[in-house]
Amino acid sequence: MSDPLHEQRCQPLSSGSAPLSPEEADSMLTKLADKWQRDEKALSLRRTFSFDNYHQTMSFVNAVAWIAHQQDHHPDLLVRYGDCTVTFSTHSVGGLSANDFICAARVGRLLND
Repeated sequence: MSDPLHEQRCQPLSSGSAPLSPEEADSMLTKLADKWQRDEKALSLRRTFSFDNYHQTMSFVNAVAWIAHQQDHHPDLLVRYGDCTVTFSTHSVGGLSANDFICAARVGRLLND
């Protein structure tokens, strides 16, 4: 049995690596909290996190930035007063990779899910 996603580390992807198929992405999605969603073509993985105030939102954003730095895999972040939408995609493969799900699991652990 492999380690849970949140305990795995992102791996460098060689040039020309293929993205996950929609079926592979769906299989990996079952390992995350229900609130994560992938787009129709399995090109990105997204979740919006809600907070009571701007300070909590920014604390979360900084924690996500730390995870991204540690894993060398960086999401797009849309930050508003009381929420942050986190979007993962592996641009070098033109879609989703295991790295997106690893980081999503690590981000989810910030809020114990």
